[in-house]
Amino acid sequence: MTRLRWGVWVLLIAITFGVMEGIALYTGTPTLSRAVWDASVAFPLLPFIAGMLCGGLGVHFWWPNQGLKQ
Repeated sequence: MTRLRWGVWVLLIAITFGVMEGIALYTGTPTLSRAVWDASVAFPLLPFIAGMLCGGLGVHFWWPNQGLKQ
């Protein structure tokens, strides 16, 4: 049941992202990529911090034998 809950949550995030991007493109307001670009201009370290966060999560989730019940 927990895996289903996580799957539904990720699916809802993807749907919400698609709807918000569609609305932004339709109304001419900034999309997520433009908002990230603007934030990077204001705070140049943002891409590196985001990269470290993604790398840390990648190691956490996919490091061999981590999280497996033996």
